[in-house]
Amino acid sequence: MITKKLTKLFNPEVIAIIGASAKEGSVGHSLMKNIIGSGFDGIVYPINPKRTNVLGVKAYARLEDVPDKIDLAIIATPAHTVPAIVEDCGIVGVSGVLLISAGFAEIGEEGKKLTRQIMASLRKYGMRLIGPNCLGFIKPAIKLNASFANKMALPGKIAFISQSGALCTAILDWSIEQNVGFSHFVSIGSMIDVSFHDLIDYFGSDPQTSSIVIYMESLTDARSFLSAARAFARNKPIIVLKVGKSPEGAQAAMSHTGSLAGNDLVFDAAFKRAGVIRVDTVKELFNIAQSLSMQERPAGNKLAIITNAGGPGVIATDTLIAKGGLLATLSEETITELNRHLPPYWSKNNPIDVLGDARAEQYQKAVELCVKDKNIDGILIILTPQAMTKPTEIAKKVAEISRGCRKTVLASWMGAEDIAAGKKVLESNNIPVYETPESAVKCFIHMYDYSRNLEILHETPSQIPHEFIPDKVATQKLIKDVLADNRTVMTEFEAKQLLKNYRIPVIKNGLAKTEEEAVRLADNIGYPLVMKIASPDIIHKTDVGGVILNIPNREDARKAFIRILASSREKVPDADIRGVLVEQMLKRKYELIIGCKRDPIFGPTIVFGMGGVAVEVFKDTTVGLPPLNMALAMRMIEDTKIYRLIKGYRGMPGVDISSVQFLLYKFAYLLMDFPQILDIDINPFGVDERGGVVLDAKVLLDDKVKVDIEHPNKHLVISPYPSEYISDFTLANGKKVVLRPIKPEDELMEKEMFSKFSERTQKFRFFQLIKNISHEQLVRYTQIDYDREIAIIAEVTENNHKMMAGVVRLIADQYNETAEFAIVIADPWHNLGLGNKFTDYICKIAKSRGIQKIYANILAENHIMLHMFRKRGFEMTKIDEGYYAELVINKPPETKMANEG
Repeated sequence: MITKKLTKLFNPEVIAIIGASAKEGSVGHSLMKNIIGSGFDGIVYPINPKRTNVLGVKAYARLEDVPDKIDLAIIATPAHTVPAIVEDCGIVGVSGVLLISAGFAEIGEEGKKLTRQIMASLRKYGMRLIGPNCLGFIKPAIKLNASFANKMALPGKIAFISQSGALCTAILDWSIEQNVGFSHFVSIGSMIDVSFHDLIDYFGSDPQTSSIVIYMESLTDARSFLSAARAFARNKPIIVLKVGKSPEGAQAAMSHTGSLAGNDLVFDAAFKRAGVIRVDTVKELFNIAQSLSMQERPAGNKLAIITNAGGPGVIATDTLIAKGGLLATLSEETITELNRHLPPYWSKNNPIDVLGDARAEQYQKAVELCVKDKNIDGILIILTPQAMTKPTEIAKKVAEISRGCRKTVLASWMGAEDIAAGKKVLESNNIPVYETPESAVKCFIHMYDYSRNLEILHETPSQIPHEFIPDKVATQKLIKDVLADNRTVMTEFEAKQLLKNYRIPVIKNGLAKTEEEAVRLADNIGYPLVMKIASPDIIHKTDVGGVILNIPNREDARKAFIRILASSREKVPDADIRGVLVEQMLKRKYELIIGCKRDPIFGPTIVFGMGGVAVEVFKDTTVGLPPLNMALAMRMIEDTKIYRLIKGYRGMPGVDISSVQFLLYKFAYLLMDFPQILDIDINPFGVDERGGVVLDAKVLLDDKVKVDIEHPNKHLVISPYPSEYISDFTLANGKKVVLRPIKPEDELMEKEMFSKFSERTQKFRFFQLIKNISHEQLVRYTQIDYDREIAIIAEVTENNHKMMAGVVRLIADQYNETAEFAIVIADPWHNLGLGNKFTDYICKIAKSRGIQKIYANILAENHIMLHMFRKRGFEMTKIDEGYYAELVINKPPETKMANEG
């Protein structure tokens, strides 16, 4: 299995080094010296046909001469020799390969050819490979330094993954000086096989890893990365330093890794969606990892600052506000108590300046009162060493108060020798210490952002306002007709038809091909009017005299039609003119932009924000990824400045925010359903308290996209709702139910189902009694990653009330090889054939998804389930008070075994 291959790779007992050398200064020499000189307890075989030994260890000419089965092969030979060596690794049964050599995809076509040959061997023999173009990896717990770095990492709980080998050596130096330890330290290189998602899955399941820290230059498999990150970010922080923000940085990253760096704003949106923390510097990478391992996450962004010097307090405040935090407002009770215990000239506000001569007891009291104040989410304690200051004594008092505290407590002990002992006291009591106040504040905001991103993962979305049934057939025909016309640009009339098909409100309009049609349409729509040229060849209509506004009557409508055609034909003689668009003239108070751009890495992205002609000036937009639910749509709206205006500002009426949410929800579905869409620009979308409407729209198609009927959503990086699994079923009592995948919006329905479980039903499903099911548990059951898990519910409607009669689920491992089966049916629907139907249906889904084996645990007294499993050929094994049941659904793909053929 894939998991076992990585386990062997990172925990080898036998290592072969191909390219091991006795020549000082060579990579092969460094690798050999590091592995045998760091205390590694396994067996090491140097492979070098020109030598009998390397550094005193017997050398072998070929892999096949090695007497033991090799767990890890490390290759440090020229690129052109590597494909044959990897093939030899497969023949002798090597589990994993670490490829140090460079000269592959990053050098062009010749390198790509070598890569394809290597990948063919990996697939043939079922091996995993880290690299190429990498430093190697270090696992301190087993004293394995399988790299050419000149130092051994300290043991710890952080798993570090880097695309840059050179950065690894710098961080290794820094980590030893700062006493930062690692569970794994991995240079991943160009990632032709093992990628970020593989390592997130592996380290996410590793009990010796508490957080995952990543230096990222590029990303090749965004869908797998987001799936892995979303699966583990709830329990283990994933912190990423993504470089290549500028066009120049992106180009440098591409030349280094051979992959696109991608749009930086889209990376922000993707990380936020997955619960990943993004930082800007190497120091922040480890600061936040350390802080999250030591402290509680803040519930909000309101910070109290306690300082014995005004300047650092001001610096901390400026950083806090610039980063989107808030200065906590001290309660009257807190201020009264501070007045009693602090000098008369203390600041009387937040930041709490306790003055330069503050004693340890005064610091202690200030911290104690901030801990009790409900207006405060986090506390930053700043100390500057002054003649009368006692940093160590103050640190001890602060540590006393922070023990058992449920708020985030951070410290900045500024200085060097004078504060060293106090810093040790704080860190030994799990209070992270920063060199500067701004570093501490940035860390606080990152911790808050992490909490907020996890809230998004846990939030229960509201139901959509009403049923949404788009006209997919009409949309498909429209797109097909445009592409059949040998063009990729829709006319404005076509663009608005496309949006109208997805129930997005469009201004009243019509296309006139003759003067009489224009007048008739104008009379039907009503005055005043706007008229625009309709041509796929004229994008900027105003520039050619192709737009006339405020047309007041039918006579002027007639003249406008003639003028627009004449001007457009004069300015663009060869233009393909389809007629004139006649539209209602409408004005709304606010103008929004809603758009789509296809990102080369993340696929279709959604842009929302302030629209109109000044969109490029104000740049008040946010980016999201489809699919969206109502909660995610709301977060996009809230992340813009115009949100403060449209929700109602200074007595002005607000717009119906839920209708804007629903608009984004529908827009996301349009992008999900039609991968041919390259670009959409709805600008402006006019909106006020009377409602919203599309005033202008542009759509660009991609004529190179071939729609995959079997995998229609492969253009998306987040798996959408799998509607293909919706079906009907009739119970034994004649009642019809809908079988469908679970949705986040089903939380209340699932909670109601739990209330219908008898103690017996609970025991059979959960092996224990659950008195009250929590929101967190319900989120876990209803908000699932459809790439990794599938849950089918039976929805029953009685007296117009929808209920969940039962649910069956498959929870696959990260490699989609095995999946756990679980089923529960509420008592009112027992003995109606639903259990049999659920079991057969989920087995069918497992087969279609390529899962090799499903398994379940059953109590011995659950006779019905035991009978169902035996009837379907499950293999049953008696364990403790029950049985372990297993069924092979798909045979595993065959890999060639060692020495075969």
